[in-house]
Amino acid sequence: MLLTIDVGNTQTVMGVFRGEELIQHWRVSTEHERTADELALIIQGFLLLEGMSFSREITGVAISSVVPRVTQTLREMTTRYFHFDPVVVGPGIKTGVPILIDNPREVGADRITNAVGALHLYEGPIVVVDFGTATTFDAISAKGEYLGGAIAPGIEVSTAALAGAGAQLRSIELIRPRSVIGKSTVESLQSGVIFGFAGQVDGLVGRIIDEMGGKAEVVATGGLAPAVISECTCIDHHEPWLTLLGLRLIFERNTPAT
Repeated sequence: MLLTIDVGNTQTVMGVFRGEELIQHWRVSTEHERTADELALIIQGFLLLEGMSFSREITGVAISSVVPRVTQTLREMTTRYFHFDPVVVGPGIKTGVPILIDNPREVGADRITNAVGALHLYEGPIVVVDFGTATTFDAISAKGEYLGGAIAPGIEVSTAALAGAGAQLRSIELIRPRSVIGKSTVESLQSGVIFGFAGQVDGLVGRIIDEMGGKAEVVATGGLAPAVISECTCIDHHEPWLTLLGLRLIFERNTPAT
């Protein structure tokens, strides 16, 4: 079985594939200080809960990470406990996606991994919207090329900053308010966040599609997508495990067939 690990700035998503099937997945907070031993214990615990063996059943590990310190710790964990090297998305790894930006090394591993997954599911052109610590917008051409994109502050980052800066404002639950015109401070904040971010997504995606020729499939992913996408008019597909799918495909492209 293949263990896939997507490390974001705020959360880490892990999944196990048996062949092409994602049979289980988990989400934990990203902690920069965790050691290789602690990560091994966490993963072992998740596997045991599902009746899977940490030492006998995992035959491959694929990692996408935007946190270099955690990337190195996961490398150490894999070699120490699984006794093989992981496939880590980065320079030198075969993805099958040409990267057409000024400096390809700048693009986050998760964004390329999402592109790989999206191209497996849908024909280009595609726009992938990933709702995480940042909300990222990635454009993929009809030829399967990564063209670039946009990065906006994420939903939780923005709301936390607003609550921290406003003396009479507070943290809120990310749910749809009764109406756009809020009847309380909480509903007003919810309106601004939910409808405001939906409008941002529709606006940016529309501009991206215009630059791409006027047509594209729009795919949403990321842990915060469910809070907003029902209010967006541009989203065609919701793929919550898109990054894990991309990791499986990249692993297969970089591992000799057995």
